[in-house]
Amino acid sequence: MTPPSPLLDRAGIAALIPHQGPMCLLAALLSWDRTRIACRAVPPEAPDHPLRRAGRVSALAGVEYGLQAAALHGALASAAPLAPGFLAALDDVVFHTPALAGEITVTAARLLDDPRGLVYGFTLAAENGAPLVSGRAVIVLPAGLAP
Repeated sequence: MTPPSPLLDRAGIAALIPHQGPMCLLAALLSWDRTRIACRAVPPEAPDHPLRRAGRVSALAGVEYGLQAAALHGALASAAPLAPGFLAALDDVVFHTPALAGEITVTAARLLDDPRGLVYGFTLAAENGAPLVSGRAVIVLPAGLAP
């Protein structure tokens, strides 16, 4: 089965999020709407993967993949450009594997949208659909930091 053509490639994604060079961990935007996004991840086996240690990428890196999908969604779904937000909290993070490998799909869903911040749920899944990492992130927007 041929994978769907991406809506954006890695260069297009990097133009919209603060993560640049090898630290941009999203290879392609597959789909998005007002509340959800799906992306293909840069494979953990990529020669320039910045989070590989001792030949593997820890499942902890899945949180970064999820946050980058949320950042891309924020850039696409907002009426006006958003300043980069700040991770304030993680909740219900579950690691189904100790390390990431192979073809990975990253999805994120906006669960709460407030001028002060956002809450996103995220999931990384293997090519066969098996969950790898999931959780929720609270992102504070710079306007929400004002006294």
